[in-house]
Amino acid sequence: MHLVVVVGLALPAAGYAQSQSREAVIVSKSGALNLKSAAALVVDQNGQRVLYAKNVESVVPIASITKLMTALVVLDAGLPLEERIAISEADLDDVKHTRSRLGVGTVLPRGDLLRLALMASENRAAAALTRAYPGGTRAFVAAMNQKATELGMWRTRFVDGTGLSSENVSTAQDLARLVGAAYRDPLISQYTTESAHTVELANGRRLTYANSNRLVRNTGWEIGLSKTGYISEAGRCLVLQARIAATPVIIVLLDSWGKLTRIGDANRIKRWMESRFARQPAG
Repeated sequence: MHLVVVVGLALPAAGYAQSQSREAVIVSKSGALNLKSAAALVVDQNGQRVLYAKNVESVVPIASITKLMTALVVLDAGLPLEERIAISEADLDDVKHTRSRLGVGTVLPRGDLLRLALMASENRAAAALTRAYPGGTRAFVAAMNQKATELGMWRTRFVDGTGLSSENVSTAQDLARLVGAAYRDPLISQYTTESAHTVELANGRRLTYANSNRLVRNTGWEIGLSKTGYISEAGRCLVLQARIAATPVIIVLLDSWGKLTRIGDANRIKRWMESRFARQPAG
């Protein structure tokens, strides 16, 4: 395995060093950090330094990490969050045939749909948000790709707002930019880190949704943004903005195998950073 030391590497505005396309691990006094995810990136937001990089230029499907861009487009458009939107037949998943508790005819405010799409990765909610955009789904997807260009996500492409399509692709380095932009929006930060949310339907029935990332319920973590993703082509994905050892970081984990590997990798990063920063001399 080819190893590259990347401690303290600056994060340019438009891209990373060529060497980062290879697998890289950090080597420091606290030892090597070895993650199981196929692609991974850890960025120190204070100095925009790369702390860990592994296959960060690989273009891969990103599953429901897509929904962060969906949220940015919805909020950029200034669409009223109190406007009520009905789930329609067009919002059903004919790609992966995933299930949903939001039946056809369910009516919820745009804000609730956005919250469920981000927190619980609700696919029909995300599909309804894209369909209810001015100009419809086609205009929404065009806005997603335009936003990606504005953020410098040069290797990213979107074809839907749910992430169910494996044609939604990006790189770990591009997704770090997406996470940074999404974290700066207080509403996205709030919605993605809530542990649970309950919506009330027109018939009085109440539906409670849990966050798809168990780490937001872990008091040992200080998380400012969270999003999970999974389809078979993408594997299990996780992106986070968190404060670890008093340092704000962005974490991108793509194509983790097994249900718990992405959580395990996140915890390995946390323990490694706490150990590394504790060993550094003060000042």
